[in-house]
Amino acid sequence: MSLEVAIDARWLGSGGLGKYAYHLISGFAGHRNGFTLRAIVSQRNAELVAPFCKSVAIAEAGVYTLREQLEIPWAARGADLLHVPHYNVPLLYRGRLLVSICDLIHIMEPAFRRTLASWLYARPMLNLAARKAEHVITLSEYSKVQIVERLGIAPSKVSVIYCGVGEQFHPRDRQECAIRVSDALSVERPYLLCVGNLKPHKNVGSLLRALALLRQRKQADSQLLVVGDDATWKPGLLQQCARLGLQGAVRFVPQVSDDLLPLLYAAAELVVLPSTLEGFGLPLVEAMACGTPVVCSRAASLPEVGGDAAEYFDPYSVEDIAAALERVLSSSDRREELRRKGLQRVSRFSWDECARQHAQIYRQLLAMN
Repeated sequence: MSLEVAIDARWLGSGGLGKYAYHLISGFAGHRNGFTLRAIVSQRNAELVAPFCKSVAIAEAGVYTLREQLEIPWAARGADLLHVPHYNVPLLYRGRLLVSICDLIHIMEPAFRRTLASWLYARPMLNLAARKAEHVITLSEYSKVQIVERLGIAPSKVSVIYCGVGEQFHPRDRQECAIRVSDALSVERPYLLCVGNLKPHKNVGSLLRALALLRQRKQADSQLLVVGDDATWKPGLLQQCARLGLQGAVRFVPQVSDDLLPLLYAAAELVVLPSTLEGFGLPLVEAMACGTPVVCSRAASLPEVGGDAAEYFDPYSVEDIAAALERVLSSSDRREELRRKGLQRVSRFSWDECARQHAQIYRQLLAMN
């Protein structure tokens, strides 16, 4: 009788965790080898995962809620293994448990770690998840070190599996992409692109100050396009733009379609990631796959993922951010070198390989007595 793995995939459609969950579920078709899948999703995403799963369980509970503590164990009942792709594990679940802890931002980022939510939920739940699970998966060696040191679990209990990059991210005709981006968003080239949410660890505020510095020195006239949203932090960033005189130079786009995002990457002069904390950094590999130069923070997992295929800067130095941007913007040779190296490096990151390695861990856990 085939063994069954249940995956809590309620994150579908939500940023990096949503991409991670979808590519795991869709990628297991060629790697199951002895187990079937049950996806736990909201009703709106049931049809999305149904072609890849033997069964679909509906759970409408929100994440980080008391309701999910009751609903997820019920949805996973009878499964031989439950994989939760975040630290919000169901504490009442008594079966075999695998958890993915992608990062420790909620206890490491200063804006979060001193909050009541961090002390009452994130800290205890991260520790409980790490101890309750038979095994932990994370997305970078950087995150593994943090998990081992801060959560106090053995290195042998943590596996690093890199994320992949979708097939829709590939080099395209830049001029054609620019026309389609202009039609969709009324954004004219040249523009710099930053993709991610607006939480403090994304460090968009420092990027804005660096852009203002470049414009003041007449070293850049490109528009900055920021794709991401956050109701808590966006008003402050808009006020900062006004103070820096960047009205008209910075455009915030809350979200774009999956079809448009690769075109945005391909048409950009460069992609910039100013984050101070990242567990992996999907925009980094997506940009490289599109053949777009990357200017990137020298922090957390980003140098591990980017290797020699990015221009790095100190994310805590506005002057260093500005200098790195200017170096790439002023040199067509450097941009071409980064494009070439990026396309070479991105071949290391495959969703198929990611799914294969997850399936291997599933089989190991399912074989446990």
